[in-house]
Amino acid sequence: MESNSYRFTAMRGIQAGRAYYVLMCPLRLVPRLFRFDDEALPAELRAQRVLNRVRVPQISRYMVDHSKEYILSSLCASVDGEIEFEPVERSGPMRSIGQLQIGMSATILINDGQHRRAAIEEALIERPELGDESISIVLFVDGGLKRSQQMFADLNVHAVRPTKSIRLLYDHRDEQAKLVRQLIQAIPLFREFTDLEKTSISNRSLKLFTLSSLHQATGRLLCRSKDKAFSPGDLELAVDFWKAVITNMPDWERVAERAVVAHELRRDYVHAHGIALQAIGVVGAQLIREEPRDWKTRLKSLRDIDWSRANTSLWEGRALMGGRINKTSQSTIAVANVISRELDLPLSEESARLEALLPPPPRRSQKSKVAA
Repeated sequence: MESNSYRFTAMRGIQAGRAYYVLMCPLRLVPRLFRFDDEALPAELRAQRVLNRVRVPQISRYMVDHSKEYILSSLCASVDGEIEFEPVERSGPMRSIGQLQIGMSATILINDGQHRRAAIEEALIERPELGDESISIVLFVDGGLKRSQQMFADLNVHAVRPTKSIRLLYDHRDEQAKLVRQLIQAIPLFREFTDLEKTSISNRSLKLFTLSSLHQATGRLLCRSKDKAFSPGDLELAVDFWKAVITNMPDWERVAERAVVAHELRRDYVHAHGIALQAIGVVGAQLIREEPRDWKTRLKSLRDIDWSRANTSLWEGRALMGGRINKTSQSTIAVANVISRELDLPLSEESARLEALLPPPPRRSQKSKVAA
Protein backbone atom coordinates (compact mmCIF):
# COMPACT_ATOMS: atom_id res chain seq x y z
CA MET A 1 0.00 0.00 0.00
CA GLU A 2 1.30 3.44 -0.91
CA SER A 3 2.24 5.64 2.06
CA ASN A 4 0.12 8.46 0.67
CA SER A 5 -3.24 7.05 1.73
CA TYR A 6 -6.33 7.66 3.83
CA ARG A 7 -6.71 5.50 6.93
CA PHE A 8 -10.04 4.74 8.59
CA THR A 9 -11.17 2.50 11.40
CA ALA A 10 -13.63 0.20 9.67
CA MET A 11 -15.73 -2.91 9.97
CA ARG A 12 -15.63 -5.58 7.26
CA GLY A 13 -18.70 -7.55 6.24
CA ILE A 14 -19.78 -9.91 3.49
CA GLN A 15 -22.75 -9.50 1.13
CA ALA A 16 -23.33 -11.76 -1.90
CA GLY A 17 -19.88 -13.28 -1.33
CA ARG A 18 -18.14 -9.88 -1.63
CA ALA A 19 -16.37 -7.93 1.11
CA TYR A 20 -17.61 -4.47 1.93
CA TYR A 21 -16.65 -1.97 4.64
CA VAL A 22 -18.42 0.41 7.01
CA LEU A 23 -16.43 3.41 8.21
CA MET A 24 -16.86 6.85 9.74
CA CYS A 25 -15.71 9.78 7.62
CA PRO A 26 -15.24 13.35 8.92
CA LEU A 27 -17.57 15.70 7.06
CA ARG A 28 -14.66 17.90 6.01
CA LEU A 29 -13.26 14.99 3.95
CA VAL A 30 -16.52 14.20 2.17
CA PRO A 31 -16.27 16.86 -0.62
CA ARG A 32 -12.78 15.84 -1.69
CA LEU A 33 -13.00 12.11 -1.02
CA PHE A 34 -16.17 11.37 -3.01
CA ARG A 35 -16.88 12.45 -6.54
CA PHE A 36 -19.87 12.43 -8.89
CA ASP A 37 -20.10 10.96 -12.34
CA ASP A 38 -19.61 13.59 -15.02
CA GLU A 39 -23.11 14.95 -15.61
CA ALA A 40 -22.18 15.62 -19.22
CA LEU A 41 -21.96 11.89 -19.85
CA PRO A 42 -25.00 10.15 -21.35
CA ALA A 43 -27.14 8.20 -18.85
CA GLU A 44 -25.89 4.81 -20.05
CA LEU A 45 -22.31 5.76 -19.13
CA ARG A 46 -23.16 6.99 -15.64
CA ALA A 47 -23.87 4.99 -12.46
CA GLN A 48 -26.19 7.52 -10.82
CA ARG A 49 -28.92 10.06 -11.60
CA VAL A 50 -28.15 13.66 -12.50
CA LEU A 51 -27.91 15.86 -9.42
CA ASN A 52 -31.14 17.72 -8.67
CA ARG A 53 -29.79 21.15 -7.72
CA VAL A 54 -33.07 22.14 -6.02
CA ARG A 55 -32.69 19.43 -3.36
CA VAL A 56 -29.15 20.39 -2.31
CA PRO A 57 -29.89 23.74 -0.57
CA GLN A 58 -32.89 22.15 1.17
CA ILE A 59 -30.68 19.50 2.79
CA SER A 60 -27.91 22.01 3.46
CA ARG A 61 -30.33 24.44 5.12
CA TYR A 62 -31.64 21.59 7.26
CA MET A 63 -28.11 20.82 8.49
CA VAL A 64 -27.26 24.46 9.22
CA ASP A 65 -30.57 25.32 10.91
CA HIS A 66 -30.58 22.14 13.01
CA SER A 67 -26.88 21.72 13.67
CA LYS A 68 -27.56 20.30 17.14
CA GLU A 69 -30.02 17.64 16.02
CA TYR A 70 -29.67 16.92 12.28
CA ILE A 71 -29.31 13.33 11.13
CA LEU A 72 -27.95 12.01 7.83
CA SER A 73 -28.16 8.42 6.65
CA SER A 74 -25.10 6.59 5.30
CA LEU A 75 -23.49 7.30 1.96
CA CYS A 76 -22.98 4.25 -0.24
CA ALA A 77 -19.94 4.29 -2.50
CA SER A 78 -17.64 2.17 -4.65
CA VAL A 79 -13.86 2.44 -4.56
CA ASP A 80 -11.74 1.85 -7.66
CA GLY A 81 -8.10 1.73 -6.64
CA GLU A 82 -5.73 0.33 -4.08
CA ILE A 83 -7.24 -0.59 -0.71
CA GLU A 84 -5.96 -2.71 2.16
CA PHE A 85 -7.72 -3.92 5.31
CA GLU A 86 -5.64 -4.73 8.42
CA PRO A 87 -7.80 -6.56 11.00
CA VAL A 88 -7.19 -6.10 14.71
CA GLU A 89 -6.99 -9.90 15.03
CA ARG A 90 -6.57 -12.64 12.43
CA SER A 91 -9.25 -14.79 14.05
CA GLY A 92 -12.01 -14.43 16.58
CA PRO A 93 -14.68 -11.74 16.94
CA MET A 94 -12.26 -8.85 16.28
CA ARG A 95 -11.19 -10.12 12.84
CA SER A 96 -13.91 -7.96 11.24
CA ILE A 97 -12.64 -4.72 12.82
CA GLY A 98 -9.49 -3.00 11.72
CA GLN A 99 -7.80 -0.28 9.70
CA LEU A 100 -8.83 0.35 6.12
CA GLN A 101 -6.27 2.13 3.93
CA ILE A 102 -7.43 3.75 0.70
CA GLY A 103 -4.87 5.12 -1.70
CA MET A 104 -5.26 8.83 -2.40
CA SER A 105 -5.15 8.08 -6.11
CA ALA A 106 -8.23 5.82 -5.81
CA THR A 107 -11.54 6.96 -7.25
CA ILE A 108 -14.47 6.73 -4.84
CA LEU A 109 -17.80 7.05 -6.61
CA ILE A 110 -21.06 7.61 -4.73
CA ASN A 111 -23.76 5.08 -5.62
CA ASP A 112 -26.35 6.48 -3.24
CA GLY A 113 -26.27 9.84 -1.43
CA GLN A 114 -24.97 12.34 -3.99
CA HIS A 115 -27.42 15.00 -2.78
CA ARG A 116 -26.26 14.53 0.82
CA ARG A 117 -22.65 14.79 -0.32
CA ALA A 118 -23.31 18.07 -2.20
CA ALA A 119 -25.32 19.45 0.74
CA ILE A 120 -22.48 18.66 3.16
CA GLU A 121 -20.09 20.63 0.96
CA GLU A 122 -22.50 23.57 0.92
CA ALA A 123 -23.22 23.44 4.65
CA LEU A 124 -19.49 23.47 5.51
CA ILE A 125 -19.13 26.87 3.84
CA GLU A 126 -21.59 28.39 6.30
CA ARG A 127 -20.79 26.19 9.31
CA PRO A 128 -17.15 24.99 8.96
CA GLU A 129 -17.21 23.62 12.53
CA LEU A 130 -19.42 20.80 11.22
CA GLY A 131 -16.32 19.44 9.50
CA ASP A 132 -15.24 17.68 12.72
CA GLU A 133 -18.47 15.66 12.78
CA SER A 134 -18.84 12.48 10.77
CA ILE A 135 -21.07 10.44 8.48
CA SER A 136 -21.10 6.69 8.04
CA ILE A 137 -19.96 5.26 4.71
CA VAL A 138 -20.82 1.86 3.28
CA LEU A 139 -17.95 1.14 0.88
CA PHE A 140 -17.83 -1.55 -1.81
CA VAL A 141 -14.92 -2.54 -4.00
CA ASP A 142 -15.61 -1.27 -7.51
CA GLY A 143 -16.79 -3.90 -9.97
CA GLY A 144 -16.94 -1.68 -13.03
CA LEU A 145 -19.69 0.45 -14.57
CA LYS A 146 -22.16 -2.40 -15.02
CA ARG A 147 -21.84 -3.42 -11.36
CA SER A 148 -22.13 0.21 -10.16
CA GLN A 149 -25.27 0.77 -12.24
CA GLN A 150 -26.79 -2.41 -10.84
CA MET A 151 -25.96 -1.28 -7.31
CA PHE A 152 -27.78 2.01 -7.91
CA ALA A 153 -30.82 0.15 -9.24
CA ASP A 154 -30.82 -2.34 -6.35
CA LEU A 155 -30.45 0.38 -3.71
CA ASN A 156 -33.39 2.37 -5.08
CA VAL A 157 -35.80 -0.24 -6.42
CA HIS A 158 -37.25 -1.03 -2.99
CA ALA A 159 -37.10 2.52 -1.58
CA VAL A 160 -40.55 3.64 -0.41
CA ARG A 161 -41.17 7.23 0.58
CA PRO A 162 -43.15 7.42 3.84
CA THR A 163 -46.71 8.73 3.55
CA LYS A 164 -47.36 12.39 4.23
CA SER A 165 -49.54 11.48 7.21
CA ILE A 166 -46.83 9.54 9.02
CA ARG A 167 -44.24 12.25 8.25
CA LEU A 168 -46.59 14.78 9.88
CA LEU A 169 -47.19 12.46 12.82
CA TYR A 170 -43.46 12.22 13.56
CA ASP A 171 -42.38 15.78 12.61
CA HIS A 172 -41.98 17.80 15.80
CA ARG A 173 -40.58 20.86 14.01
CA ASP A 174 -43.67 21.47 11.86
CA GLU A 175 -45.74 23.85 13.99
CA GLN A 176 -48.87 23.25 11.94
CA ALA A 177 -48.51 19.48 12.26
CA LYS A 178 -48.12 19.90 16.02
CA LEU A 179 -51.32 21.98 16.18
CA VAL A 180 -53.28 19.46 14.10
CA ARG A 181 -52.14 16.57 16.29
CA GLN A 182 -53.49 18.51 19.29
CA LEU A 183 -56.67 19.29 17.36
CA ILE A 184 -57.28 15.60 16.68
CA GLN A 185 -56.90 14.74 20.35
CA ALA A 186 -59.33 17.53 21.33
CA ILE A 187 -62.22 16.34 19.12
CA PRO A 188 -63.60 12.83 19.77
CA LEU A 189 -64.71 12.24 16.16
CA PHE A 190 -61.25 13.12 14.82
CA ARG A 191 -59.49 11.19 17.58
CA GLU A 192 -61.37 7.98 16.83
CA PHE A 193 -61.80 8.17 13.06
CA THR A 194 -58.54 9.70 11.76
CA ASP A 195 -55.93 7.49 10.12
CA LEU A 196 -52.60 8.80 11.39
CA GLU A 197 -50.44 6.80 8.96
CA LYS A 198 -52.07 6.68 5.54
CA THR A 199 -52.63 9.49 3.06
CA SER A 200 -55.45 7.70 1.26
CA ILE A 201 -58.03 5.53 2.97
CA SER A 202 -58.77 2.02 1.71
CA ASN A 203 -62.26 1.09 0.60
CA ARG A 204 -63.06 -1.00 3.67
CA SER A 205 -61.37 1.18 6.29
CA LEU A 206 -63.41 2.31 9.30
CA LYS A 207 -61.54 5.64 9.34
CA LEU A 208 -63.16 8.77 7.93
CA PHE A 209 -60.27 11.27 7.84
CA THR A 210 -56.49 11.27 7.39
CA LEU A 211 -53.94 13.31 9.29
CA SER A 212 -52.67 14.77 6.02
CA SER A 213 -56.13 15.96 4.90
CA LEU A 214 -56.84 17.55 8.31
CA HIS A 215 -53.41 19.18 8.14
CA GLN A 216 -54.18 20.70 4.74
CA ALA A 217 -57.71 21.74 5.68
CA THR A 218 -56.66 23.37 8.95
CA GLY A 219 -53.81 25.13 7.19
CA ARG A 220 -56.35 26.60 4.76
CA LEU A 221 -58.56 27.63 7.70
CA LEU A 222 -55.80 29.40 9.66
CA CYS A 223 -53.91 30.73 6.62
CA ARG A 224 -50.53 30.10 8.25
CA SER A 225 -47.27 28.73 6.87
CA LYS A 226 -46.09 25.51 8.50
CA ASP A 227 -42.95 27.11 10.00
CA LYS A 228 -44.74 30.02 11.66
CA ALA A 229 -45.46 29.58 15.36
CA PHE A 230 -49.09 29.07 16.24
CA SER A 231 -50.71 30.59 19.32
CA PRO A 232 -53.06 28.86 21.79
CA GLY A 233 -55.77 31.04 20.21
CA ASP A 234 -55.18 29.36 16.85
CA LEU A 235 -55.74 25.93 18.36
CA GLU A 236 -58.85 27.14 20.19
CA LEU A 237 -60.27 28.61 16.97
CA ALA A 238 -59.54 25.44 14.99
CA VAL A 239 -61.19 23.25 17.64
CA ASP A 240 -64.26 25.52 17.78
CA PHE A 241 -64.54 25.64 14.01
CA TRP A 242 -64.32 21.90 13.38
CA LYS A 243 -66.68 21.14 16.26
CA ALA A 244 -69.20 23.53 14.69
CA VAL A 245 -68.72 21.88 11.28
CA ILE A 246 -69.27 18.42 12.78
CA THR A 247 -72.49 19.62 14.42
CA ASN A 248 -73.75 20.57 10.95
CA MET A 249 -72.62 17.34 9.30
CA PRO A 250 -75.18 14.80 10.57
CA ASP A 251 -73.66 12.06 8.40
CA TRP A 252 -70.31 12.45 10.18
CA GLU A 253 -72.08 12.28 13.52
CA ARG A 254 -73.80 9.06 12.47
CA VAL A 255 -70.37 7.51 11.92
CA ALA A 256 -69.48 8.43 15.52
CA GLU A 257 -72.75 6.85 16.67
CA ARG A 258 -71.99 3.66 14.68
CA ALA A 259 -75.24 4.17 12.74
CA VAL A 260 -73.28 4.00 9.47
CA VAL A 261 -69.74 2.90 8.60
CA ALA A 262 -67.21 5.27 7.11
CA HIS A 263 -66.64 3.35 3.87
CA GLU A 264 -70.35 3.69 3.01
CA LEU A 265 -70.04 7.46 3.34
CA ARG A 266 -66.95 7.50 1.09
CA ARG A 267 -68.80 5.41 -1.48
CA ASP A 268 -71.89 7.65 -1.57
CA TYR A 269 -70.92 11.15 -0.44
CA VAL A 270 -68.48 13.89 -1.38
CA HIS A 271 -68.20 15.20 2.18
CA ALA A 272 -66.44 11.98 3.27
CA HIS A 273 -63.34 12.85 1.19
CA GLY A 274 -60.38 15.14 1.79
CA ILE A 275 -61.38 17.46 -1.04
CA ALA A 276 -64.52 18.50 0.90
CA LEU A 277 -62.52 18.91 4.12
CA GLN A 278 -60.09 21.27 2.38
CA ALA A 279 -62.90 23.20 0.71
CA ILE A 280 -64.60 23.67 4.09
CA GLY A 281 -61.31 24.99 5.47
CA VAL A 282 -61.01 27.48 2.58
CA VAL A 283 -64.55 28.78 3.07
CA GLY A 284 -64.13 28.77 6.85
CA ALA A 285 -61.21 31.21 6.64
CA GLN A 286 -63.30 33.64 4.61
CA LEU A 287 -66.38 33.19 6.80
CA ILE A 288 -64.51 33.88 10.04
CA ARG A 289 -62.83 36.89 8.46
CA GLU A 290 -66.12 38.39 7.24
CA GLU A 291 -68.41 37.25 10.07
CA PRO A 292 -66.21 37.08 13.20
CA ARG A 293 -69.24 37.07 15.54
CA ASP A 294 -71.79 35.08 13.57
CA TRP A 295 -69.79 32.44 11.71
CA LYS A 296 -71.11 29.51 13.78
CA THR A 297 -74.70 30.39 12.89
CA ARG A 298 -73.83 30.68 9.20
CA LEU A 299 -72.32 27.18 9.22
CA LYS A 300 -75.82 25.75 9.67
CA SER A 301 -76.24 26.13 5.90
CA LEU A 302 -73.84 23.20 5.44
CA ARG A 303 -76.90 21.04 6.16
CA ASP A 304 -78.60 22.38 3.02
CA ILE A 305 -75.96 21.03 0.62
CA ASP A 306 -76.76 17.78 -1.16
CA TRP A 307 -73.42 16.03 -0.76
CA SER A 308 -74.55 12.85 -2.56
CA ARG A 309 -72.22 11.67 -5.32
CA ALA A 310 -75.37 10.64 -7.19
CA ASN A 311 -76.12 14.36 -7.60
CA THR A 312 -73.96 14.55 -10.72
CA SER A 313 -75.56 17.79 -11.90
CA LEU A 314 -73.85 19.44 -8.93
CA TRP A 315 -70.63 17.48 -8.44
CA GLU A 316 -69.55 16.20 -11.88
CA GLY A 317 -66.77 18.49 -13.08
CA ARG A 318 -66.27 19.79 -9.56
CA ALA A 319 -65.54 17.04 -7.05
CA LEU A 320 -66.02 14.24 -9.58
CA MET A 321 -64.50 13.39 -12.92
CA GLY A 322 -66.25 10.52 -14.63
CA GLY A 323 -67.87 9.60 -11.32
CA ARG A 324 -64.53 9.40 -9.45
CA ILE A 325 -63.27 11.83 -6.81
CA ASN A 326 -60.99 14.36 -8.51
CA LYS A 327 -58.24 15.57 -6.14
CA THR A 328 -56.87 18.75 -7.69
CA SER A 329 -56.47 22.32 -6.47
CA GLN A 330 -59.07 23.47 -9.00
CA SER A 331 -61.52 20.86 -7.73
CA THR A 332 -61.02 22.13 -4.19
CA ILE A 333 -61.91 25.66 -5.35
CA ALA A 334 -64.91 24.34 -7.28
CA VAL A 335 -66.24 22.56 -4.18
CA ALA A 336 -65.52 25.63 -2.05
CA ASN A 337 -67.62 27.65 -4.49
CA VAL A 338 -70.63 25.40 -3.80
CA ILE A 339 -70.17 25.91 -0.05
CA SER A 340 -69.67 29.68 -0.42
CA ARG A 341 -72.84 29.93 -2.45
CA GLU A 342 -74.83 28.06 0.20
CA LEU A 343 -73.38 30.27 2.95
CA ASP A 344 -74.05 33.44 0.88
CA LEU A 345 -70.38 34.40 0.68
CA PRO A 346 -68.94 36.30 -2.32
CA LEU A 347 -66.43 34.51 -4.55
CA SER A 348 -62.86 35.72 -4.91
CA GLU A 349 -61.64 36.72 -8.37
CA GLU A 350 -59.87 33.38 -8.82
CA SER A 351 -62.95 31.44 -7.69
CA ALA A 352 -65.24 33.51 -9.94
CA ARG A 353 -63.00 32.86 -12.97
CA LEU A 354 -63.16 29.12 -12.36
CA GLU A 355 -66.89 29.22 -11.70
CA ALA A 356 -67.49 30.87 -15.07
CA LEU A 357 -66.04 27.75 -16.73
CA LEU A 358 -68.35 25.34 -14.86
CA PRO A 359 -72.02 24.49 -15.40
CA PRO A 360 -74.22 26.47 -12.99
CA PRO A 361 -75.19 24.33 -9.98
CA PRO A 362 -78.86 23.63 -9.13
CA ARG A 363 -80.29 26.44 -7.06
CA ARG A 364 -81.21 24.39 -3.98
CA SER A 365 -80.68 20.79 -2.92
CA GLN A 366 -82.15 18.64 -0.21
CA LYS A 367 -80.09 17.66 2.78
CA SER A 368 -78.02 14.55 2.50
CA LYS A 369 -79.12 11.37 4.22
CA VAL A 370 -77.48 8.00 4.54
CA ALA A 371 -79.67 4.98 4.00
CA ALA A 372 -79.72 2.89 7.10
